[in-house]
Formats: sequence, structure tokens, C-alpha cells
Amino acid sequence: MDTPTPTAGSPSPPPPPAPAVATPQRLQSLDAFRGAVMLLMASSGFGIPQVAKAFPESPIWQLLGRQCEHAAWRGCTLWDLIQPAFMFMVGVALPYSVANRRARGAGFGALLGHAWWRSLALILLAVFLTSAWSQRTEWVFTNVLAQIGLGYAFLFLLAFAKPRIQWFAAGAILVGYWLAFALHPLPPPDFDWKAVGVLPDWPHLAGFAAHWEKNANFASAFDLWFLNLFPRETAFAYSSGGYQTLNFIPSLATMLFGCLAGGLLRRELPLAAKLQKLVLAGLVGLVLGRALDETGLCPIVKRIWTPSWAIFSAGWVALLLAGFVAVIEWRGWRCWAFPLIVAGMNPIALYCMWQLMGGFVRDSLRIHFGRDVFESLGAAYAPMLERVLILFVFWVILLWLYRRKTFLRL
Repeated sequence: MDTPTPTAGSPSPPPPPAPAVATPQRLQSLDAFRGAVMLLMASSGFGIPQVAKAFPESPIWQLLGRQCEHAAWRGCTLWDLIQPAFMFMVGVALPYSVANRRARGAGFGALLGHAWWRSLALILLAVFLTSAWSQRTEWVFTNVLAQIGLGYAFLFLLAFAKPRIQWFAAGAILVGYWLAFALHPLPPPDFDWKAVGVLPDWPHLAGFAAHWEKNANFASAFDLWFLNLFPRETAFAYSSGGYQTLNFIPSLATMLFGCLAGGLLRRELPLAAKLQKLVLAGLVGLVLGRALDETGLCPIVKRIWTPSWAIFSAGWVALLLAGFVAVIEWRGWRCWAFPLIVAGMNPIALYCMWQLMGGFVRDSLRIHFGRDVFESLGAAYAPMLERVLILFVFWVILLWLYRRKTFLRL
């Protein structure tokens, strides 16, 4: 049928309705979980390891103290799970981010350009933060932001693949990385351990697991070459903590596991079914990662992100994420999570404050509330009160930003 032509003086037909813009999806449970991880990180362990030293006979304080510090090498503590949780959540958020940007009209080229820009910005920010208290630029790339940046562009490309391709990519990354270490020659019997910062009382890994020994492995050999390509005051010889640049390769698998979890949460499935799959994947990760460690095929070492660690830690994070989703989205208990959401929506801001402002806030609290403000509960608990108060100041700043809808994003 022809559309009638309006005559003079007749009202014009109404304009066609504007195309609807999809409302961006955002699960509060994801923000809450990210916030819990970031607040735990910014707490600096709530000073619990320092308090534990004041109570050497207390098994509870000793247990809490161990869980708030990194494992010296092999093993896993609560504190070790912070970085994989943060990186896993980067992967979880990516399917939501891509979908929301597409809904706003962004094409693949714009999305790819943003991914590359974000990668570069994260790496440079990490170098800046690492160098904040140095006399010159510290060209190291083991900071969590640098690790995310080094792998993010690859993660972005894999986010467009089907889940089976993502599973295959994660497996190929971990198997390939395992082979690189397994084929790297072991140090000779007369190896100078002191030259790589390993003390005489160090509990060395035995047998095949020795391929993942501290500062005598494939990744440490790479850093001995790679980091000396940058200007340095003295030649790089070893990492005192054993952390390596190439950790970003297996941690890319960690982010891919998160991307798979994010894809699962976005699927048109009953929430209970999604939780079942997430819990099952978490349990499989725990069993498989532990089996690789117990058999000696690949020890669980967070500091060099061994493949067994990537699988084991992803298992724990998947279970923790399932818990947050179950409580907040499934059961609908949301009010309690507001303090976590405030932090979870501004993780970069909190990370920068933690890296740059801790000393300033501590000194300011002493100026305004007295030099002994942290000893209010007794000298033994001073480290704990100090970190609690500093964290509270950080959170108040985040709340101010949240109320003004100001979020630091890259």
C-alpha cells in the first residue's frame, strides 16, 4: 500500500522510533567478587603475619599468618589466590565488555584497537608503579597489571572463538609451557645457587620437579637475556622472589578460563545449571592441579605460574565465584555486598592508591590522630589497626568516586 502524501497544513507523520539500545549487562556478583579480591589485596594482609609474630604459641594466629603471606615456593595459600582471582575476573568480564560495546555500535576494528591500547596502557602503568620509589625506570614486567597487559590482546582475539577453541587454546598454552620447562636442562651439580639468590637452606625441588626450581628454569633463563636488553644501573642477575616475565603465558590460560566462565554466565541457561557447571569445573581444576603436583609431573608454584598452578588456582577461583553468584544472583542477598561493589567497580583506582598512597595516608593519620594512633589496641595489634585504617580511607575515597559515577578505566 502506498503511503499517503501529507497535504499542506496537515500534521507531519511522526518520525520512526529510534533503534533501541541494549541495556548493558552487569552482574553485581562479579563486581562484588572483584571488590573482595581487591580489598583483600589492598589490606596488605591486614598486618596478620606481623601480629602472628607476637603470638608464636598461638596455632590460630600462626595459621592466619601463613595464609596471609605467599608460599615461599611450592604450595598454595589464600594470599597466593589474589592474583589469579584478579586475572580470572579479567577474563570473566571480557564477554560482557565486548557485548556491551557491540550494543553501543562499536565494530571489530574499534574493539581491537581498544584492546591493543589497553594492553600497552596496562604495561606502562605497571612499569610506572613499579618505579615509583626508584631513582630510575624499573623495566620489570612481573607486576599483575603488566602480566594482564602482555596477554590481554591475545585474550581479546580468543574471546571471539567458540568455547571448544578456547579450551583447546588454554590446553595448548599450558602443555607447551610445561614442555619448555621440562626440556630445559637442569642445573649442573656444581651450580652456584648463591649467584641466583638461592640460600643454602633452600628446600630444593627433587627429581623431575627440579625443572621448576627457583631462578634455575626456562623462564629465569629468558629473563636473564630479556631484561638486560633494557637500560639498567646494574645487570639483571635474578629475581629475588623468583617471579618471571614469561608468567604472562600460562596466566593467559588463567584469563581464558575466566573468559569461559564469563561466557557460561551469559548463556541462556537456568542459573542453577550455570552454577553446577561452574562448581564442577572448579572441582576438576582442584583435583587435576593437585594430581599434577603430587605425581611430580608439575609442581604447584605460583611465583612462576606453573601449568598445575594455573589449573589448581582456577579451580579455587571458579568455586569462589560460584559462591558469590549463588548468594547474590541466585538467592538475591545483595545489600551486604555494597562495600565490595564500591571497590569492585573501581579496581584500577584502588590498585593505584594501594601502590602510591599507603605511606601518605599512614603519616597523615598519625599527624591528625596522634603518633600512637595505631597502638590504640596495644602494640601487638598495631600492624593490623594501621592497615585497617588505611584501607578504610581508601574505601571512603572509592565511595566518593562511586557516588559521582567516576570510574578509572583503561
